[in-house]
Amino acid sequence: MAKLVKEGSEKGRLHIESPLMGESLVSKEFLKRTEAKEYFRMQPEINVVKIGGQSIIDRGATAVLPIVDVLVQAKEQYKIILMTGGGSRARHVYSIGIDLGMPTGVLSKLGDKVSWQNAEMMSVLLNKHGGVKIGHGDNLEQLTMFCRRGYLPITYGIPPYGFFEHPAEIGSIPPHRTDCGAFLLAENIGARSLIYLKDERGLFSNDPKKVAKAERKKLRFFDRISARELLELDLDDLIIERPILTLLQRAKCLKELQIIDALHHPEHILDALEGKHVGTIIYKEE
Repeated sequence: MAKLVKEGSEKGRLHIESPLMGESLVSKEFLKRTEAKEYFRMQPEINVVKIGGQSIIDRGATAVLPIVDVLVQAKEQYKIILMTGGGSRARHVYSIGIDLGMPTGVLSKLGDKVSWQNAEMMSVLLNKHGGVKIGHGDNLEQLTMFCRRGYLPITYGIPPYGFFEHPAEIGSIPPHRTDCGAFLLAENIGARSLIYLKDERGLFSNDPKKVAKAERKKLRFFDRISARELLELDLDDLIIERPILTLLQRAKCLKELQIIDALHHPEHILDALEGKHVGTIIYKEE
């Protein structure tokens, strides 16, 4: 039973006796002692699959339906949660908000609606195959139960920072968007894997869509690279949101993520779930 202990001060304070009693929770030396020897993984069988908004969903039926077919096949063998990106409509509302001088937290609130809409569409498409849309609340603790009963849970990728979004390091676009949301969920549930479905083979030294066709062959492709190396390279553009690199370096459970071309090769989803290297793997240095 917890004991209340009175501290020796003029007015006195009552505390529940614990190793954290009286600590400010900001001391570096103290925080080092809070590292666990092994972290509990709540859902180690779940694979977090993030489908791009602009790269996949915005392209319509020709892009989405082949991926739906593969996901239906995959859910019979693997436990999956599908998370959706925002895409072009989110970019449109960001543009309007920026023009009106809206701060980062407001932009985050505006953009999250599009990811929610995409989750709704994907759940409708997958409904007859067990697709079920869930929220960011209590449902997340029930992922394994959903999967074991044959469902494919679907949720929106945007993390629920809203007005509490971190100030952007550069500009005003919310730094933690749907890629970050997928990462944070995968890390905190101790997921089996994290796979990003994009429209490119993986990570290049520059966006192939932004360079002349003749220059694309000169781009460097990163087959496998550490988050630390990528941070040191400080590339101007990335295929995933930049804060993920810092988050991956601090991760307790997640050791790597994979980016694959699901637009041109939907079958790569099954390969990645099987553990095959079919895109770019970004990993945490131990």
